[in-house]
Amino acid sequence: MDLVDAALRCRKPNARFAYIAPHYNQAKDVAWTYLKQYTGPLPHVTTNESELRIDLPANGARLRLYGADNYDRMRGVYFDGVILDEYADMDPRAWSEVVRPALSDRKGWATFIGTPKGKNAFQEIWSQALKDDDWFTMMLRASETGLVDDEELADARKAMSPEQYEQEYECSFEAAIVGAYYGRDMSQAAKDGRIRSVPWEPSEPVYTAWDLGLDDATAIWFAQVIGSEIRLIDYYETNNTPLRDIPRVLMNEKPYTYAEHYLPHDVEIRELMSGVSRKSSLEQLGLRPITVAQRVAVEDGINAARNILPKCYFDAHKTERGIDCLKQYQREWDEKRKVFRERPLHDWTSHGADAFRYLASCLEPRTKSSNWTFGTAQANADWMGV
Repeated sequence: MDLVDAALRCRKPNARFAYIAPHYNQAKDVAWTYLKQYTGPLPHVTTNESELRIDLPANGARLRLYGADNYDRMRGVYFDGVILDEYADMDPRAWSEVVRPALSDRKGWATFIGTPKGKNAFQEIWSQALKDDDWFTMMLRASETGLVDDEELADARKAMSPEQYEQEYECSFEAAIVGAYYGRDMSQAAKDGRIRSVPWEPSEPVYTAWDLGLDDATAIWFAQVIGSEIRLIDYYETNNTPLRDIPRVLMNEKPYTYAEHYLPHDVEIRELMSGVSRKSSLEQLGLRPITVAQRVAVEDGINAARNILPKCYFDAHKTERGIDCLKQYQREWDEKRKVFRERPLHDWTSHGADAFRYLASCLEPRTKSSNWTFGTAQANADWMGV
């Protein structure tokens, strides 16, 4: 209704307003029927079902539904106002890289709605809004609004874990993300002071672990092993970048000396057109030495990641995006059966989490071996401030 009201009142020519959900189909399921219902009585309204778009001929305003799962679709457009619904489930780059710039030339407004999902981009923007008089904030806890009666709330408490109830009904950002694989491990890392400024040790080699994307993101972790510590000193993620360009970034824009590059098993599959594998292509581009990660079950890879996480130190600035991926990487929810599936949810967190899983699968066996050579004792002493 805010969007419809704003569109009717807007005096700017060709005004554009958008409702954005985490997924395009979700936007359709949640909002499309309402949008048609509340604009239907208006005269001469045009409805476009294929584009989920409503046009108001009286003033040229347009309302449209989008999904943040394909936020590149919104590049190059402008908005006078947007609603971002369930923002905690969105890739935060949708806002910072696409939607926010699209509001600038029209000085448009934005409304963020959602259920907390731990300390992520939604929590950050909420905290920012609380300190800024230019923002309006409202938190609607079920125990305070009276919108849900006490009997129903009591029944919900019986059926849900305390974390689930606090998150879904009481708007708690502190509750652990339900179904997150590494939520507790990353919370413990923060408590232990292992998410901080982590120095790169130039005298020691760097290991990279990749998750290769074709139509989506490629993610790369950069790690050094010093004594019993695994230091995550950098993280790189890119979207829709040709494979040939990525080694140039590592060799020309990163100052590191590399020990090994860990890549997933499918890197050895030959492409039909060229007959050359991506591993061979990367080697021809100068990326060496490449170690292909063994094909292991996802569950085993997740367990390997959990085993090395207590040894990991994360650079808070350079690996911020990767840290967010690990915090929010979670199991897929089966809406019909109301249980978590055994497989992970594939979303924006998957690429960073998968790359970390390959790193763990390759490093964990070696960190247990007495023949594995770690960094120098002096490097470790320097790190600890000795």
